[in-house]
Amino acid sequence: MRSARENESDPSVKSRLPLNRERVFQAAVALADERGVEALTMRALGEQLGIEAMSLYHHVANKDELLDGMIEVVFTEIELPTTGVDWKAAMRGRAISTREALARHRWAVGLLQSRTSPGPANFRLVNAVLGCLREAGFSVENAVHAYSALDAYIYGFALQEKTLPVDSPAELAEAAENMRRRFSAPEYPHIAETITERVTRSGYDFADEFEFGLDMMLGALEQVRGTD
Repeated sequence: MRSARENESDPSVKSRLPLNRERVFQAAVALADERGVEALTMRALGEQLGIEAMSLYHHVANKDELLDGMIEVVFTEIELPTTGVDWKAAMRGRAISTREALARHRWAVGLLQSRTSPGPANFRLVNAVLGCLREAGFSVENAVHAYSALDAYIYGFALQEKTLPVDSPAELAEAAENMRRRFSAPEYPHIAETITERVTRSGYDFADEFEFGLDMMLGALEQVRGTD
């Protein structure tokens, strides 16, 4: 008996599966993950689903609507912060979950907050973040400040990760060592020290810098909690 996964990968079976908006969006996300959002066309998506491209227009009006739906898929993967728990733990969990979602879907960096037609998953997340901050004692003004600062940090770090020319700690260490060989250590002593003492050391992972910076930011935001 064939498994569900085998059925999904068989074009002849794909064409017989009922097509709906959710399946279209999931397939578009998978295509963008694999090839990049630049490769996402109705024709390529139709081939991915085993159908004619024109059939897609029964489910989405155009590519903008398709992108909106794909962004909604990403938002559903982000952990919603809850009230009734330590606000820093809730914000920390949401931030880490967002970064992990963006690491899985690199194409979404820069698109997550750029769409003009946000969907329910987007609204739920924004409402939950603001609600958690308000419940923790932040004024409306400071909740907005905190939300904006955290999002700027999360998306900024994700963009930085996306543009790194390496994909693993080992590749980063190799790239850093190659860079070190190109300059004089006496001329740039602090860069040389950082590469030698930190970046090329076993176990170093640039991703770990995210949580260090996040905890610093949460500690700073604690100072304005409960103030006007």
